[in-house]
Amino acid sequence: MILTVTLNTALDLTYGVPALVPHTSHRVGDISERPGGKGLNVARVLSTLGHETVVTGFAGGATGAVLRDLLAGLPPRDALVAVAGNTRRTIAVVDASTGDTTQLNEPGPLVTAGEWAAFLTTYRELLGEADAVALCGSLPPGIHVGAYAELVRLARTADVPVLLDTSGEPLRRGIAARPDLIKPNADELAQLTGSREPLRATRDARRRGAHGVIASLGADGMLAVTPDGTWRAAPPARVAGNPTGAGDSAVAGLLSGLVEGLSWPDRLRRAVALSTATVLAPAAGEFDRAAYEELLSRVDVEEYAATTA
Repeated sequence: MILTVTLNTALDLTYGVPALVPHTSHRVGDISERPGGKGLNVARVLSTLGHETVVTGFAGGATGAVLRDLLAGLPPRDALVAVAGNTRRTIAVVDASTGDTTQLNEPGPLVTAGEWAAFLTTYRELLGEADAVALCGSLPPGIHVGAYAELVRLARTADVPVLLDTSGEPLRRGIAARPDLIKPNADELAQLTGSREPLRATRDARRRGAHGVIASLGADGMLAVTPDGTWRAAPPARVAGNPTGAGDSAVAGLLSGLVEGLSWPDRLRRAVALSTATVLAPAAGEFDRAAYEELLSRVDVEEYAATTA
């Protein structure tokens, strides 16, 4: 089983408009409503790939009830912990004329000390079943900034490989707890290290504590610095579409490759192919299956020489 943790779950709303024009009214065309938050997106992709997956984190209020209703009866398995506050919503507005997406994210519910303690009990129990765990996304109000560091240490004590995908101070503190993998994007990596040169920044991030760093470089693919070597993986061509959730699909590719024992080049091919195929899908947590299978053999993976890595 693969466990994903989403402390700040969301009800994802995606609105399609012919063109997004500031200071005007818009008539919405396509509307979709899905359980969201980075870890839930990861879990849906993992389930589509055939992996048993469990989601945990927090859900509460009327929005949380809708989110859990949407999860009911379908993989992944729901192990979310109830909170008194209302789960947040995120709104993605997709401009059909340009393909660009504008994202609006609410902050999330206030989580109390008692609710955090209840979550830790659930998390420890689920670690006993897990082959790997992903810790994903932002922290809701009330959760201490070192929360991910605490969860990384608990996973390492349970001997469960852990991937951390967050940003800012939670990433800075979490990386010091020595997760097996982190997956920052270019902006998160620059914020962490102060460098925008991908190889230098990725190597610096690894020196800060992570065993492996997989930097997501958007349309340019991924850069991986690991104990086994350094690789750059890139899609065969840029694609237009909705990039929301592409990084989450990359996490699913990396985690599934880990538990299946794939080589690093094959993990990166899967992650880049999934990420690219997600841009072609209408909503986060989905990917274009035909595009993924076609891209898988076309992702270019280049190994860096030891002297440059």
